[in-house]
Amino acid sequence: MTRIKICGITNCTDAKYACQAGADALGLVFYPPSPRYVTPQQASGIVAAIPPFTSSLALFVDADRDTIEQVIEQVKVDILQFHGQETEAFCASFSRPYIKALRMKDGLDLYAMQEQYASARALLLDTYVKGIPGGTGASFNWDKIPQDLTQPVILAGGLGVHNVAQAIRQVKPYAVDVSGGVEADADKGKKDRDKIKQFIHNARA
Repeated sequence: MTRIKICGITNCTDAKYACQAGADALGLVFYPPSPRYVTPQQASGIVAAIPPFTSSLALFVDADRDTIEQVIEQVKVDILQFHGQETEAFCASFSRPYIKALRMKDGLDLYAMQEQYASARALLLDTYVKGIPGGTGASFNWDKIPQDLTQPVILAGGLGVHNVAQAIRQVKPYAVDVSGGVEADADKGKKDRDKIKQFIHNARA
């Protein structure tokens, strides 16, 4: 069964509802330019509201070591998620398992990337948009994903109620990751309950 991650959680209410609706994991964004950014203090309260058996992930984009260690100390997240140019050695040097996000730029060799980040628990594949490390709301050509990668694939980028079922049928990913696709249309960072419910229903179906 494909796992479901709801990313860009900014408050306890959305976190609790996503878990009740069936999300397997929640993502917290520690990237200040993002409209979904949360402080360690905010994130600590959100993680405390997550029930057992739902994973929490901390998302970073080229953050320095002190910043990451401060978050880990203050927020009891389960997994780290790196969206920048971080090396494998850097990603693996913290006291948490990690996921490496890759933006699907033309010419990207996913076989080479899975060797380069062999210690990653999974590769998260997102849409490439110049200057934007994630959360673009745009999808990419799923045919570019090889079917014989040895690492688990988390599919992100432009997923929503309208296409998650087709994405799972075509890609057969370990997990799907959604953020903007389950938000209120004019309010980034605030989740829409009906969209969360329908997204999870379509993904499970």
